[in-house]
Amino acid sequence: MRHYSAASESTPRLEWNAIRILSPYLLEFKGRLAIALTLLVLSKLANVAVPLVLKEIIDAMNKPKAMLLVPVFLVVAYGLLRLFSTLFGELRDAIFAKVTQRTIRRVALKVFAHLHDLSLRFHLERQTGGVSRDIERGTRGISFLFNFMLFNILPTLLEICLVAAILFSKYDPWFAAITFATLVVYIVFTLFITEWRMVFRRTMNDMDSKANTRAIDSLLNYETVKYFGNERYEARRYDEHLDTWEVAAVRNQTSLAALTAGQSIIIAIGVTALMLLAADGVVKGTMTVGDLVLVNVFMLQLYMPLHFLGFVYREIKHSLADMEKMFRLLGESREIEDAPDAVPLKVEQAAVRFENVCFAYDPEREILFDVSFDIPAGHTVAVVGASGAGKSTLSRLLFRFYDVTAGRILIDGQDIRKVTQASLRATIGIVPQDTVLFNDSIYYNIAYGRPDATREEVLQAAQSAHIHVFVESLPHGYDTVVGERGLKLSGGEKQRVAIARAILKNPSIMIFDEATSALDSKHEKAIQDELHNVARNRTTLIIAHRLSTIVDAQQILVMDKGRIIERGSHRELLAQQGVYAQMWALQQQEEV
Repeated sequence: MRHYSAASESTPRLEWNAIRILSPYLLEFKGRLAIALTLLVLSKLANVAVPLVLKEIIDAMNKPKAMLLVPVFLVVAYGLLRLFSTLFGELRDAIFAKVTQRTIRRVALKVFAHLHDLSLRFHLERQTGGVSRDIERGTRGISFLFNFMLFNILPTLLEICLVAAILFSKYDPWFAAITFATLVVYIVFTLFITEWRMVFRRTMNDMDSKANTRAIDSLLNYETVKYFGNERYEARRYDEHLDTWEVAAVRNQTSLAALTAGQSIIIAIGVTALMLLAADGVVKGTMTVGDLVLVNVFMLQLYMPLHFLGFVYREIKHSLADMEKMFRLLGESREIEDAPDAVPLKVEQAAVRFENVCFAYDPEREILFDVSFDIPAGHTVAVVGASGAGKSTLSRLLFRFYDVTAGRILIDGQDIRKVTQASLRATIGIVPQDTVLFNDSIYYNIAYGRPDATREEVLQAAQSAHIHVFVESLPHGYDTVVGERGLKLSGGEKQRVAIARAILKNPSIMIFDEATSALDSKHEKAIQDELHNVARNRTTLIIAHRLSTIVDAQQILVMDKGRIIERGSHRELLAQQGVYAQMWALQQQEEV
């Protein structure tokens, strides 16, 4: 699978893809869009009309006895046009605001939901800090793209066309020719330099994401950093990306200065040529002073939007670059998807069968080899073996985080690849070995097992997991915030929260993956008794390291290097005097 964070060059296809993805959100608000575009046109018409009225005022005032005949109507019209050019623009922004913010919300939600739909493989390879920064920049880029492409690029082009048309119709064709030539040179120069500068922006984005990833990873592992005294080492690793980012940022800024200077030179030459032409017309008597002022004001009005057009184009290109990675996330394919004809899982007995299952995380590393076993309804099957034997892989396959390479997994005779993932996972509960909690209250983390549960049910689950008394002893009780990844709780406390959460879910199939590994012997015995109660009348898979916790299982599977090498009850396996018996003897010696 292609690694998400790999850099890739921007292409027109990616840019058009961004616009294609955003188009439906615009069309959803056709009415608001139409009103906004109408106000846009009215605003620019008013803006272009201002110099025309100013010309008439100056020409009227330049006539004999003009001081006695002040053109009040023209002055009032001038003021109103100034007002409308601004007012229509503000109304346009107010009406369009909902479109922009709703689009940002929808796209962010779509990316967030898509991330949860992606496979476990993707999430094991992802870099959380980089992904979060890419989404943040991408959503910010949407706002800029909408506001500036629709309400700066389009109106600027409209204003340029109107001014060019007025100059062409009222004055010497040279005015329009010089204006057109200036625009062409300006646009070509801007496009060429901006494309050249984009490599610096992409480098900045890439280094920013990597630096953010490094920072978050280091902060999440704060204790490990302290254990080994590696603060300076972490700072040096973080600064490696910041150093590359700094170089790119400096080049980005200096190239921006070169671009702006070049644009100013082009505009200055064009404006000077037009003013010389207009001044010559006034001297020859073919143009009035009002015409000279008109041309000058038009040039000023064109200069600002033209200068801003260069800025807007650059920023739109930057926004598209910012959105590239976010939209690339949407392009990540779902490795595990519901079959087109998938139906909800129908659970009657909750019997589980692994049938000749083979699995490999990648073709070069086979994990499971022809694994077959049954967990009859209401029975408990335990799996033991050395680290890396493939025990935890069984639970991941049962949850369908991955699909088997060969063979199949059945629940009540139904292949789990042919049922919906939602119905499958609703049927299974798990207490994992490594419990990770949300940075929220203890109550929230327990209730996460069934968010619609009543408070009484949540407290009952906590009591069943023998954590209620501990929680009540805390100053804030169930409102105690557990911290990032639950770091404010001990390993045993986190595991008991996970047990309470699984109990609250009340599934038909339970998986205990080293469920008591973080508990001391005193609490382990109490929790073990409760787990037996939880497992009663449920189909249960126990992945264990301590053999003393599984002696009551109806069947125990011993795995080694992805294969089941022994199976039977505790007594039967001891009688075989094989690997299990050796493991049991070794653990008995350790406990003495």
